[in-house]
Amino acid sequence: MTLYSRVRPLAFKLPAETAHDLGKRTLRAAQSTRPTRAALAAAYRYDHPALEVDLFGSTFPNPVGIAAGFDKNAEVTHALEALGFGFVEIGTVTPYPQAGNDRPRLFRLREDEGMINRMGFNGQGMERVKSRLEADGTPEFPLGVNVGKMNSSTEEEAIEDYRRVFDRLSPFADYVVVNVSCPNTPDEFDEASPDHLRAIFETLEAENEGDVPLLVKIGPDEPEESVLELVDIVREFDLDGIVATNTSTTRERLESPNREEWGGLSGTPIEDRSTDVIRTIADYTDCDLPIVGVGGVDSAESAYEKIRAGASLVQLYTGFVYEGPSTAKRINEGLVALLERDGFASVEDAVGADLA
Repeated sequence: MTLYSRVRPLAFKLPAETAHDLGKRTLRAAQSTRPTRAALAAAYRYDHPALEVDLFGSTFPNPVGIAAGFDKNAEVTHALEALGFGFVEIGTVTPYPQAGNDRPRLFRLREDEGMINRMGFNGQGMERVKSRLEADGTPEFPLGVNVGKMNSSTEEEAIEDYRRVFDRLSPFADYVVVNVSCPNTPDEFDEASPDHLRAIFETLEAENEGDVPLLVKIGPDEPEESVLELVDIVREFDLDGIVATNTSTTRERLESPNREEWGGLSGTPIEDRSTDVIRTIADYTDCDLPIVGVGGVDSAESAYEKIRAGASLVQLYTGFVYEGPSTAKRINEGLVALLERDGFASVEDAVGADLA
């Protein structure tokens, strides 16, 4: 029995967002000195050459990252690095501070190993995040920045929102993700319409003097034809990849009493759908478009399934909440064993193996 398995029942007695804030404060304290970061790394990091992934002009020490939403304001990037993750995606970052939706807005689905959130792009805004990255320094592993719009913005204003955040934070980023698939923000217009996407990408393309890799995050609930239409737009603008997928609004086969809460569903309940979307994109593009797979990753097996379906990297958030600080180490150790079992020399060799 791990220490986290003893602590988790106590943490789960707290409201989910309160426990999340407490966990981040603990991580913030743990990263505050070089000795404490070194102690975390000694306990939780696992390095192996087979895990390295070269993508977006960066070397990822392993393919297991933290998804956007966990560290919205870049408060614990160094702690997450010490815990053995291969990268982190901060955000979603908006141009100005934003309160988000009213509490409670984060719910555990313990019986389903999932969560529902309706956070609503709460965050401290780009200037606070920029100041923190300048003060703390960027981590040594790749840093992604997930950019979004203000909840009050019109369709035209939203494009300027993305541009502003990109302008401020892209110098710190190893890649930037445009988030147009969040189900928890006001639905004033179709954020994923082809015309709107083209306007966003045209604007950011003109802004991207540093040639920072640019990706888009898509949802799991769109029909296949809509997914492929978006892929065509991504390739039209020569974007660098897709993050698949965001949270879901579906509520099929759930047992938890919290299943009726509105918001985005994450974790085990969306694992299969997320993997299906990854497989669809990879098959359509002959694995030529990099995919970051997210949705239900909590074990070596679930990560490996997404990799074999076509994902070059994977991300998790809910799995980290349920499994604790040893999550990355456990997944990475298991990935090495699975690669060796199947005769792959590296993660990169296994990407899309099930499509052959």
